Parts: sequence; C-alpha cells; structure tokens
Amino acid sequence: MSDTQIQIRGEPFSNVKCKFIVDRPVYDGRSHYFGSAAAAEDSPLAKSIFAIQGVTSVLISHNEITVGKGTTAEWPVIGRQVGAAIREQLVSGVPAVSEAARAKLPSEDEIRAGVERVLAAEVNPFVSQHGGVVKLVDVKENTIFVQMGGGCQGCGSATATLRLGVEVAIRAAVPSVGDIRDVTDHAAGKNPYYAGNAATAGAR
Repeated sequence: MSDTQIQIRGEPFSNVKCKFIVDRPVYDGRSHYFGSAAAAEDSPLAKSIFAIQGVTSVLISHNEITVGKGTTAEWPVIGRQVGAAIREQLVSGVPAVSEAARAKLPSEDEIRAGVERVLAAEVNPFVSQHGGVVKLVDVKENTIFVQMGGGCQGCGSATATLRLGVEVAIRAAVPSVGDIRDVTDHAAGKNPYYAGNAATAGAR
C-alpha cells in the first residue's frame, strides 16, 4: 500500500483540538486515549504524534485521531506532521495501539465506577445550575456512552459542554476512558435550535 493512497481530512473544532478522519480503519472498532507522551510509550502511532512539538493528547478511535495541542502553531502546520505519522503507521502494518497498552486498561466495572463518581461529584453539581444532568448509559470496553437531560437536552451549547466540560472532567479522573459518545436525542429537547434544524433536515 502506497501512503499516497491514504486520504486524511482534518476537522479542527477548537484552537486546541483537531480531529483527523482517515479513509480506512486505523484502530478497527476500538479506541484508546493517551493523555501524555509517557502513556504512549508502548503505542507507535501515538508515540510518533507526541514527537510533534506542542502535542498534548491523542485519542485514536477506529478511523479518527483527535489531537490536542498546547502551542500557537496553526493546525495546517501540525496537521501535515500528524498526517505523515498516520500514513507511515498504516504502511508499516504495525498495530497503532499495542496489546501491552490494551492490557493495562481497567475492567468495565472499574471504568463505570470511576465515571459515575466524577459525574456525581463534579459534573452534575455544575450542570444542575442550568437545569441539566449527565448520565452514564453504558460502558463497552473503554468506550462510554453518556446521555444529557434536563436543560442540556436540545441545548445549542451541548456539544461545547460535552467537549470542554464533561470530557475534560472525565478524562482527568478516569484517563483510561477512550471514546466518550453522546447518545442524547437532542432533537427531542425543547430548545428551538435543535427543533428547527430537525424540521429543516426532514424537509430535504
């Protein structure tokens, strides 16, 4: 396989986070989060990305790699280096995440207990001030599924709340969590932003 055949699209969603979507699986059906270069020592792809100046976190999930940065360098500059690392990894045929890293993950029950603790102690006391609540729905391996209710359901700021608040708190308390998936039906909420967009989508 030639690396020129591998297509990668970068989608920045903030100044410090960018998702790179690859046209094929990088870590098939699984996810793994690396919050530091030390945590990535056993996993070739994450280790290569951490070698890029300014990188602070790496989430590898199926065909997506989400990279955090703590530098003023623009995403197109860092993105070229991330793309090169992804292509080199895929061409090599070496697994993106090692079995050694996978073996260090706690059980689903341990992850569930840790996430429920941080939701009860940190997240929900904060979002309840705005009439919201965040619930843990399920845990599959190290992927967690959360649901936002009350004032968070149908809120136009729900994505920002999840990424900038809930996700940060969960990862700080339970760094073994991989993907954090929002399974909320926001179109069923009372917020007109989502109701209006749902109606528009249905008319297309």
